[in-house]
Amino acid sequence: MSPVIAFHGVGLTYPGPPPVPALLPVDLRVERGEFVTIVGPSGSGKSTFLNVAGLLDRPSSGRYVLDGVDTGALKDAERTAVRGSRIGFVFQAFHLLAHRGALENVELGMLYGGLPRRERAERARAALVRVGLGHRLHALPTTLSGGERQRVAIARALAPRPALLLCDEPTGNLDTATAADVLDLLDELHAAGMTVMLITHDPQVAARGTRTLTIRDGLLTEQAYA
Repeated sequence: MSPVIAFHGVGLTYPGPPPVPALLPVDLRVERGEFVTIVGPSGSGKSTFLNVAGLLDRPSSGRYVLDGVDTGALKDAERTAVRGSRIGFVFQAFHLLAHRGALENVELGMLYGGLPRRERAERARAALVRVGLGHRLHALPTTLSGGERQRVAIARALAPRPALLLCDEPTGNLDTATAADVLDLLDELHAAGMTVMLITHDPQVAARGTRTLTIRDGLLTEQAYA
């Protein structure tokens, strides 16, 4: 079975002038069902790595195969389609529409995926039930707690049934107890077989993963963060 992520000498240098090497060429495999955490100080290259792994930026070198798809051969519209169907994004900011209920926020995340409206609604409802919000389907984000809003965001990421859940500081806007609840949910999703990649600056959050990578000065290495 092919890995979810396979980097073959993937790197990204911004052209400048002068050229800025933001992600040094790296080989990386993330197997199905792994929970990988990536840590590093501010400015280390975490955001660049996320943008490349999430198909938001094209690497300037190397070959990136995502869930068996060679992304370097894709046109922009094809990249967008692959990103929308195979990667679920969870960010520090929840990015929910304030005047839309939880169910509609999750549905809208699948709007350009080509799914019929009824299937979008069914998937959205199932995803919200999965994250423990089956009783808040029509609640507006302004009536939800921070933890509940992040659960809606996670449901939105899960609804397309992606191969990879890519999380960028998902607990950064939450208090300690609420953050622990969100991390427990990610643990549950991982235990159920979801491949999770979580980017953080917090060593305690990083310890939730089964494998930790460090990035410093654009260099990604397989070692614990100190």
